[in-house]
Amino acid sequence: MNAEIVTIGTELLLGEIVDTNSAYITRQLRDIGVNIYYLTTVGDNLERIANAIRVALSRADVVITTGGLGPTVDDMTRQGVANATHRELEFRPELFQQIRERFSQLGAVMSENNRVQAYIPTGSIPVLNRQGTAPCFIVETEEGTVISLPGVPREMKDILHATIIPYLRDRTGGKGIIKAKVLRTAGIGESQVDARIADLETWTNPTVGLAAHTGQTDIRVTARADSGAEADELIAKAEVIIRERVGEFIFGVDQEALEDVFVKLLREKKLKLAVSYNGPEDSSFAGRFGPDDVIAARVSDADLGALLARLGRPADHVDPGAVDYAELSRAEARRLMEASGADVVIAYVTHDPGTGITAMTHSDESTRRYRFGGASTEAPYWAGSWAISMAWRLVKQIG
Repeated sequence: MNAEIVTIGTELLLGEIVDTNSAYITRQLRDIGVNIYYLTTVGDNLERIANAIRVALSRADVVITTGGLGPTVDDMTRQGVANATHRELEFRPELFQQIRERFSQLGAVMSENNRVQAYIPTGSIPVLNRQGTAPCFIVETEEGTVISLPGVPREMKDILHATIIPYLRDRTGGKGIIKAKVLRTAGIGESQVDARIADLETWTNPTVGLAAHTGQTDIRVTARADSGAEADELIAKAEVIIRERVGEFIFGVDQEALEDVFVKLLREKKLKLAVSYNGPEDSSFAGRFGPDDVIAARVSDADLGALLARLGRPADHVDPGAVDYAELSRAEARRLMEASGADVVIAYVTHDPGTGITAMTHSDESTRRYRFGGASTEAPYWAGSWAISMAWRLVKQIG
């Protein structure tokens, strides 16, 4: 079975509301073996809503809509589904009674326009909304099935678990599951990961895909099987191969954060960390660690001349574009290690002409230079991620 999600609401297209419903629904459907090939967002326009549903029905077994089930003029999902499935809207007295009872429970006065919510496409299966006033429905047609859910996340989630997941489970015979595992890497670029596992990315089950983030690359392994155990076995076999090829760069799985893994490693080895960095406060490097784990020495752009002076250069006469930022970060790391007494030091300096990153222990060091930077962009956070990954790899080697 494959499904398409159609989120409805002009506020989504204007960026006034972020669509979290689609992400939530796709995760739940994945767990019962339902594929999602398309996500569609459409505004509050009857013709476009109906057309989006028609298109979705032409390429999916199940279409799930969210939003547009309220009582106002711009809530057009009911009519849109009716038009797309060639049906009329019919008034359901039992649904109207549910709406009246819901308002009574809330101690609120029901407006006359709430009556429109009791209209659903002819022949639909009504779905109880225990959290809100908008009845939902399922329309079964020869082309496929349309399931209309509210846009309010709390209501949507309750209905999804109480009614829709069991309904879809029955449709699939209670079999089928899709599971995923994410292997998180740092210190290696997406293209380098791809070069090492490109052949795995052509597999059909399990599938292997990449997702690049700031200074990190995720490897996602997704398996389809009749049971969770079978899916886990497929994922495990793929993971063995991936770890053989890029294992030295894999710091964690699924939601594990690089800084959390690094701090855990430091605590296990009873090591103290010191960092020196520059960049805006809102991308604070030291803020990614707990106060007990780090000695911070933030370097502002105003202090850049002082750093240059530590290299023995006349700061007032130095062209920043001619600065060796790798050497600058190395010198800062050495100074900080001596001044702080830390076991592990991270230093990076990023400015418009370039970036220098150094990770250092008492026995080893690693330095990288880049010909781009910018303290006012995401470069500081990106450089921080690379710096943590470099330090993490050095600390792993400490006995």
